[in-house]
Amino acid sequence: MPQPPVSGHGPGAEPGRDSGVPGGLPGIPGPSPTGGLRRADFAVGGAADACPPGPALAAAVAAVSGPGWRCPGATDDELVGLLGRWAAVEAWAAAGKLGVTCELIRRRALPGAAHGDLPDAWDDSLAHELTAALRISLPAADKLANLAWELSARLPGVAAKLTDGTIDYLKAMLIVKELAILDDEHIAAAEQLILGELAGKTPGQISRLAALAVDTADPEGARKRREHAEREDARVRFWRDTAGASALAAYGLPTDAALSANANINQRAVEYKKAKIYPDARMDQLRALAFTDILNGVSAASRIAQAQAEASIQQDRPRYDSGSRDDGSPADGPADGDSDGAASRRDGGPVDDGPGPGDTLASGGPGRGGSPGSGGPGAPGGPAPVLPAMSNLTFPLATLLGLAERPGEAHGLGPLDPALVRDLAAAAARSPHSGWCVTITDANGYAIGHGCAKPGKARRQASGPGGSRDGPWAFTRTGDPGPPGGYGTWLLTLPDGRQLTVKLGPVPVTDCDHRHESHSYQPSDTLRHLVEIRDGTCTFPSCSRHARACDFEHATPYDQGGRTCACNAGARSRRCHKAKQSKGWKVEQPLPGWHVWTTPSGRVYTQGPMKYPA
Repeated sequence: MPQPPVSGHGPGAEPGRDSGVPGGLPGIPGPSPTGGLRRADFAVGGAADACPPGPALAAAVAAVSGPGWRCPGATDDELVGLLGRWAAVEAWAAAGKLGVTCELIRRRALPGAAHGDLPDAWDDSLAHELTAALRISLPAADKLANLAWELSARLPGVAAKLTDGTIDYLKAMLIVKELAILDDEHIAAAEQLILGELAGKTPGQISRLAALAVDTADPEGARKRREHAEREDARVRFWRDTAGASALAAYGLPTDAALSANANINQRAVEYKKAKIYPDARMDQLRALAFTDILNGVSAASRIAQAQAEASIQQDRPRYDSGSRDDGSPADGPADGDSDGAASRRDGGPVDDGPGPGDTLASGGPGRGGSPGSGGPGAPGGPAPVLPAMSNLTFPLATLLGLAERPGEAHGLGPLDPALVRDLAAAAARSPHSGWCVTITDANGYAIGHGCAKPGKARRQASGPGGSRDGPWAFTRTGDPGPPGGYGTWLLTLPDGRQLTVKLGPVPVTDCDHRHESHSYQPSDTLRHLVEIRDGTCTFPSCSRHARACDFEHATPYDQGGRTCACNAGARSRRCHKAKQSKGWKVEQPLPGWHVWTTPSGRVYTQGPMKYPA
């Protein structure tokens, strides 16, 4: 990153240089906490209105803003000026963070090519140092390091604009995102095209400006990169959106296909609008409904017929039915058995108010469909296709049993509100492909006992509508004591009457009796499963990769005498596994479920066991 000028406001500045006054700002006399600045200097045309950012300006805006940043006595004009200078200080601070990141890159350099004094490659474990120090994810740490390198090595003009406050961190990131695909020659040309146009632009305007510069500087390369992205970068992403809803997006799509898909969504939404299926719905809501209906194979006729049937039922419903059902679910929302879906195999997870302080029921998740009914997929009033979803859902059993209103959780999706827990659990229970586990938790939510449910008594015929639901959930103890040191043998009864046997054994969290130790390098399936249940995710503090997708890794290496046992093992993503094996890194387990990481800088970070909903 370019260094700010030495003029009393940057690193290395001599006190008072260019101002003649210790601690003053350039051209602004007077020693004071504000560097001689007054509130009036932040008005339009004032001495501070365009003052370059640095430590002295940071002190000045802090002092003038006053206690609690209430800016006593400031006019609106002065207030807006202060706001702009705070933004400039924020950009300058971001440039400083990126500059320090560049220094770490230099110190973690790998042999090979370089841009000036910056290496073109550095040790991959640098990202782990950044994520631990800044409490950010590994992808965010990668982006930070790459942004710092690009600005310093290939976009010095853009870096200078960040340092002087012309643009902020977000705008610099957007520019790099667009321009980083260019080679050195073309990126320099593209940078020159945009440098004089950055001031006063919004992030959206800057993103478009940078994209246009890429196409102008290297039109043939832009075409090749687009075609490569369509082949190699195509993906669909599913995640938890705001307020607990979900989001689904596709990337790297061919433009013609994406335009056609968008037109189909619009056309379907217009059909819904004309049919007045949900009169108060916005077009955005209808587009979202059309999107999921098209993907799930729900025809327009089926959706319209369902909506009309729902409207008819709503009109006939007595006024007193507008409250809540006996089961606590809203009267105008679906009951547990009203949504269709399927579930995938669940190999582990955590349930509450059962045999221990807390316990969690885990299952594969349903692919929740569109319209209920008895017809075939796509038929008016018929169900949506049953699509298995490879999910990991955690359901507090107390919520399913009606003993509490506790939220659940889904890996990669986040918290599930209690009503959604009941809906998803009911949908998962309707699928024969769902696997179930029960995990006992202590008061902290740590797993202390676990059992995988296995078929027990024969399935009882369901008598509910369409055979979708026959009774409540149940979890009852049997006379079988189960594994030594565990919590006995229990029967998990699903709503359709199926009963599954669960033998609850201990999970090694604070101590270990080595009962599942393997005397070879590879763990047994049981040992691996219990470690995955205990850890939940990768045991590096900032990595959220699910434990089932991680390596079973020895804290003390096996070839150095380390045991293949829960007290010397943890879930590590492949990338974190490699970082642990890098020079200067170490992992210790003072207790079976606690993983203590020491970085090359000597910093220590501890990751405890997974905390399940309790």
